[in-house]
Amino acid sequence: MATTISETEKREHLNSLMKEFDTAMLVTRTASGELHSRPLAIADKRGDGTLYFATSVETQKVSQIGADPHVNVSMQDKRRFVSVTGTAQLVNDRALIDQLWSEAWRIWFPQGKDDPSLRILIVQATEATYWDAAGLEGLRYLFDSAKAYVLGTRPDSDNDERHTAHVRL
Repeated sequence: MATTISETEKREHLNSLMKEFDTAMLVTRTASGELHSRPLAIADKRGDGTLYFATSVETQKVSQIGADPHVNVSMQDKRRFVSVTGTAQLVNDRALIDQLWSEAWRIWFPQGKDDPSLRILIVQATEATYWDAAGLEGLRYLFDSAKAYVLGTRPDSDNDERHTAHVRL
């Protein structure tokens, strides 16, 4: 039996999942059309699906985003997964850099928040998909999976938006 929830509930669930992650894989498209992934620390997350990352202006991802701003950002742990699709832009907003600055970034930006190569990469999400098999949802999914296995059917939780859903942002 399918369980649907409102778009607001899906967005709230997505935001609560995203709050659990401090790193993500950013996927861009290369000049030859191939996909390129790399891990990045998440500098900030907003409730509207906007993600912020610190990056150097001298990286490949900057030229790749300049040529094609469409990106994917994926986050996962053992039982929770989030995939965000959106567009990226690079900004040199020193006030935003100052607001988001983390001393841990000094490894990549030795001159601190005034490092001339430091930029903020903003990903504005257009849609996202989540799969949540942790906590109560995880127990429900395990039960439904075991039941489906015994009955030779698919788990009902595959159609349960509390567990998996697509969200337009």
